[in-house]
Amino acid sequence: MRTFVKFCGLSEPESLALVPEEGAAGLVIDVPASPRNLTVERAADLAGRVPPGAEVWAVVVDPSIDLLHRIFDEVGVDRVQVHGTIPEGLDFLELHHLVPSLPVPLPGAGGPAPELPPAESFPRIHLDAAGGPLPGGSGLRPDWEVCRALVEKAPGRKLVLAGGLTPENVGEALSAVRPWGVDVSSGVEKARGVKDPAAMQRFLAAIEVWEKANA
Repeated sequence: MRTFVKFCGLSEPESLALVPEEGAAGLVIDVPASPRNLTVERAADLAGRVPPGAEVWAVVVDPSIDLLHRIFDEVGVDRVQVHGTIPEGLDFLELHHLVPSLPVPLPGAGGPAPELPPAESFPRIHLDAAGGPLPGGSGLRPDWEVCRALVEKAPGRKLVLAGGLTPENVGEALSAVRPWGVDVSSGVEKARGVKDPAAMQRFLAAIEVWEKANA
């Protein structure tokens, strides 16, 4: 599979087993309002169950430096996806492993596109829909035209598209935006915060179909 795939908001070992090689498992940490929230301790346990060859991403909102240090030291993540403000005082190596999540306007909402942060500090960027009740996992779709413009503005950069993706529309999203990767959470759930393994498998199968058609 050429497309990077992140399954986000994972909380059960059986869903971790479906994370593809060279993809990522997203663990929401210390976001009490999220139905997918995990403690640092629970995240550390799940991180140890992620299949070899896949990355572990923490997902946080307006984190403190102390929380980021705990996540790096105790959970052993590869990257931390940050919604909101990145605190000052981090060293370069820590910054280099952060993935800023940029809020993209909803279709027809208008408003300016987000500015891409410097590539030398943040090699990966996450694109998600603005305006949800919680950052991430809202099921809202960002404006794909804006996302495509950001991808074209930054050739070679690793932009990950999120927001409203499902097994049924991920192929259309890949054609419309041409991102380096995709991120799905609510679009593969059978109940709020509970992943559906069958939907996760359909999501991966839809990407494989798209890749074969666009080889």
